Amino acid sequence: MRLLVVGRLSGQLAAAVKMAMAHGAKVNHVERADQATEQLRRGQGADLLMVDYNLDIGALIAANDAERIFVPVVACGVDNDAEKAAAAIRAGAKEFIPLPPDADLIAAVLAAVADDERPMISADPAMKAVTQLADQVARSEASILITGESGVGKEVMARYLHTHSKRAERPFISVNCAAIPDNLLESELFGHEKGAFTGAVARRIGKFEEADGGTLLLDEISEMDARLQAKLLRAIQERVIDRVGGTKPVPVNIRIIATSNRDLAKAVAEGVFREDLLYRLNVVNLRLPALRERPGDIAVLADHFVKKYAAANGVPVRPISMDAKRALTGHRWAGNVRELENAMHRAVLLAVGPEIDVEAIRLPDGQPLTAGASIDAGMSGGVAARAAQTADAVSRAYVGQTVAQMEKTLILDTLSHCLGNRTHAANILGISIRTLRNKLNEYADEGTTIMAPQTGIATGAYGSSAA
Repeated sequence: MRLLVVGRLSGQLAAAVKMAMAHGAKVNHVERADQATEQLRRGQGADLLMVDYNLDIGALIAANDAERIFVPVVACGVDNDAEKAAAAIRAGAKEFIPLPPDADLIAAVLAAVADDERPMISADPAMKAVTQLADQVARSEASILITGESGVGKEVMARYLHTHSKRAERPFISVNCAAIPDNLLESELFGHEKGAFTGAVARRIGKFEEADGGTLLLDEISEMDARLQAKLLRAIQERVIDRVGGTKPVPVNIRIIATSNRDLAKAVAEGVFREDLLYRLNVVNLRLPALRERPGDIAVLADHFVKKYAAANGVPVRPISMDAKRALTGHRWAGNVRELENAMHRAVLLAVGPEIDVEAIRLPDGQPLTAGASIDAGMSGGVAARAAQTADAVSRAYVGQTVAQMEKTLILDTLSHCLGNRTHAANILGISIRTLRNKLNEYADEGTTIMAPQTGIATGAYGSSAA
């Protein structure tokens, strides 16, 4: 977690810095807002800006946006002035931290931004075999391709590889290729020179240079535009990059880890992914099994998430009942570890009594976990008959609709089922996230409300993609 503190380092702000460092943050400090933007341009990256609310936070965010630098801002202040705090939030700050600092509040803010407490947890032999292979290759310089369904823990594995590599003390930089529009991704990866485009008022260092000496994770690389794939191939082969608007190559020393939830061999056959790039990335392939393929991990992961969210919400840690564990193990978990994590977070909040029982474990729509179980062929004819009647009623409801209307209904219902998670929804629908993004933009232009990522809140326009 990299924290950049912006403002005059008073005694109380210095105390906040010390608390952040005690929670594992690497802290840099500048006094002025323009110095913060300049530091970010130079590639001295940050995961979070903590800014004195007496500074012009709106101007700082606007300057960063103009340079295509997107780092969340938290405001802080020693006077606890409600008007200044509200003005900072309106200007774009995500949170306000009153000073003198509260250790628990600072820890919660850092944890919410970093979300780095995602240890590699495995008990099932299928996952242990993958982890053993990861241990064998972690200290090599080989490029690694991590594949698997959405939510299986590909980024967790990437961080595990980095922390066990010879580059562990150097930066780990992650770029979600699916979440950044094509026209911005090139600058995000390779940086740009002053004047390269409107608003480029100074040189900006990209993620390749920011990760120099360390590891660069290219998350969901299958969504990268073909033109950028060619530039990426050159960067991997020759260990040099070209900034946007630049005139000379820039050497870089990084290790590449890439992830994909799509079949890249199929993407190559379809002509949407370069075969030579796949060979360069896929020196070692780590395929993470779906959660349903490693049932031995479900109980240990559930226990981990219970402890995590009990601590985060200030409630006692309740054990999971045996009935609840059987229900968890029997569920298919289409969203994999991410879906299990969300379910256990809800369970921590809904549980009553000494244990987390099966009634506390709910699906995103509030239905009990057993309501999502698949119908077994051996179930009674009455259950099967009711299922058939339901299917028939659903199919009749579509009669009279156009194909476009049915497609829209399917896409929006799937997005709702996934709580706004674009990557998960695209995976279920069998389409690329770019196609999903285009469809959602089209529906938003028609005036349809679109669920925001991860929040379950409907918005009038399409927001950023969530993995």
